[in-house]
Amino acid sequence: MAIAAAVFVYPNGLSKKFLPWRLGLDLVGGTHLVYEVDMSQVDSSERDSVAGGLRDVIERRINLFGVSEPQILSSKEGDSYRLIVELAGIKDVNQAIKMIGETPLLDFREVIENPNASSTDQKYQFIQTNLTGRYVKSAQVGFDSTTGKPEVNIQFNDEGAAIFEELTAKNVGKPIAIFLDNALIEMPNVIEKISGGSARITGKFTADEAKTMVERFNAGALPAPINLISQQTIGASLGQQSLSKAIYSGILGTIIIIIFMLLYYRVLGIFSSLALIIYVFLTAAFFKLGITMTLAGIAGFILSIGMAVDANILIFERTKEELKKGLAKSSAIEEGFRRAWPSIRDSNVSTIITTVILYYFTGSFIRGFALALLIGVVISMFSAITVTRTMLRVFMKND
Repeated sequence: MAIAAAVFVYPNGLSKKFLPWRLGLDLVGGTHLVYEVDMSQVDSSERDSVAGGLRDVIERRINLFGVSEPQILSSKEGDSYRLIVELAGIKDVNQAIKMIGETPLLDFREVIENPNASSTDQKYQFIQTNLTGRYVKSAQVGFDSTTGKPEVNIQFNDEGAAIFEELTAKNVGKPIAIFLDNALIEMPNVIEKISGGSARITGKFTADEAKTMVERFNAGALPAPINLISQQTIGASLGQQSLSKAIYSGILGTIIIIIFMLLYYRVLGIFSSLALIIYVFLTAAFFKLGITMTLAGIAGFILSIGMAVDANILIFERTKEELKKGLAKSSAIEEGFRRAWPSIRDSNVSTIITTVILYYFTGSFIRGFALALLIGVVISMFSAITVTRTMLRVFMKND
């Protein structure tokens, strides 16, 4: 498994064509944008939903723009809501800013169905109406009292209620299409004329899908303009230099750790060094499978390399104490693992708790560091306990 991982993570190997490394903007260059969301006209109870909807809309816009691996995060500083957008490898920054900066547009359209159409694209014709997101007062997730299935409840303001009543009266038995940023998000059928400004959307969707729909409704319905407050451009050459230095420091750090373990623990150091090399390959392969690597993430990975042998040190020191008591090597090793495990468990659990807190309560760069360190700690427990222990059981003799 380790050999396969080594071949997989090799930068110029065969996997480069099919699954290249995902690198963040600080390694390949790009643009870091910070937007402030104006929530002055949004009710405090709906601000989190609006921020989530805006993030979802912006991510879809960027994907349509063709940017690879965009990172869109929302943060809250006091009463200020912000959206952080990281565009790795972006070329036309001005056009991207223009697309991102527009407030999401929600609108309702009449549907004319052509049953004789030869393709799905020609099956429906959509006609613009006067009912747009600015008439929507709020949207919430609800559940049908009879079936218990999730539904979306929409409340229009007085002006919107009148438009919606007229629109539903004209389309009883027909669908009404709901678009966000000119993308169709739902097309419910009108059962009867709806008065009073309240509407229910039911369908075959889950509670999570209903929540996402509500966020999109609120993002398009409520006045929440997005203002660009910070823009930082990182050149590709700077990112490449940072990547080269990070790789060099990681290799150098690993070599120094191996030399220390060999000099201090002799034969035991050989097994811990092999386990460390296996750990590096397995962790790197895990990162390559689905994580965007940033400079902060690489720093967390390199830190976890140093932490990967601390469990071995605890085990080896305990094993040496058992050997001094006169136990055979195999028994001393087993006892060393058994007695060292509580300390290894507690120290790693403490680190995991810290990384989880960092991931959920900080910004993008720190989150990358926390995620890399978390993955590294989990895999290091496997390499220190399972890999090292297996090799010692196989190759260590009692003589």
